[in-house]
Amino acid sequence: MTMSYPQDIQRRLIELEVEHRDLDAVIDALVRDLHRDEFQLRRLKKRKLQLKDHMTLLKMQLIPDIPA
Repeated sequence: MTMSYPQDIQRRLIELEVEHRDLDAVIDALVRDLHRDEFQLRRLKKRKLQLKDHMTLLKMQLIPDIPA
């Protein structure tokens, strides 16, 4: 998905940050659970990394190009 307007990028970035924080809380709770599902834990950690990568790409789009 290509976004051209900074406000659209900012809005999407906020959505992803909220989801990232929520996943962090879920992962923390699972880690403390003795009967946790390791597969689910790995899947959630992978999703969290994907979100972080996507947020990084969006942040890069907000930085203006510098002429060489």
